[in-house]
Amino acid sequence: MATMTEPGAGIWDDGWLRTARRLDSPNFGPRPAGACIDLLVVHSISLPPGRYGGEEVQQLFTNRLDWNAHPYFAQIRGLEVSAHFYIRRDGELWQFVSADDRAWHAGVSQWRGRANCNDDSIGVELEGLEGERFEDAQYDTLAQLARALSVRYPIAHVAGHEHIAPGRKQDPGPGFDWRRLARQLTGAGIAFPPNP
Repeated sequence: MATMTEPGAGIWDDGWLRTARRLDSPNFGPRPAGACIDLLVVHSISLPPGRYGGEEVQQLFTNRLDWNAHPYFAQIRGLEVSAHFYIRRDGELWQFVSADDRAWHAGVSQWRGRANCNDDSIGVELEGLEGERFEDAQYDTLAQLARALSVRYPIAHVAGHEHIAPGRKQDPGPGFDWRRLARQLTGAGIAFPPNP
């Protein structure tokens, strides 16, 4: 199982984190010239919603999901999305897109005075459901990932999908403990959404 270790100089291979389990997604593109990668966006996902432990999220991000395998999948049929990282309930870390590249996770969005958050953010999906709680192992991996990203990128902000696309998205939702993550990242110089 791929888990995080303390960040250091040799943990990156270009935009790939060596401690993450790698599974390449075709759903990405180049970032705009001069993009400042300073935002970490936290999402939640489970497929079908509320079911954990399967391979459906990995299949979605790699365009291999069997659309007929569950009735819910008819709602997302043909969707081509990705995130840079995915953290399972047990803290296992997967990576689908080089953090140097633009993953397709944010959609129509705006944060810190900039639109199109895909251009200059890193997307992290937590295995979970909006409104439900997340596991200790997920917070630990997310905090370690944020610190590892800060070794390579000028991460200065973290926000949820709900913050960058209000009214359109609700994840990770009220079950996510922003104060806990802020405590775990004390001293990292990262700004959080107001009133987390």
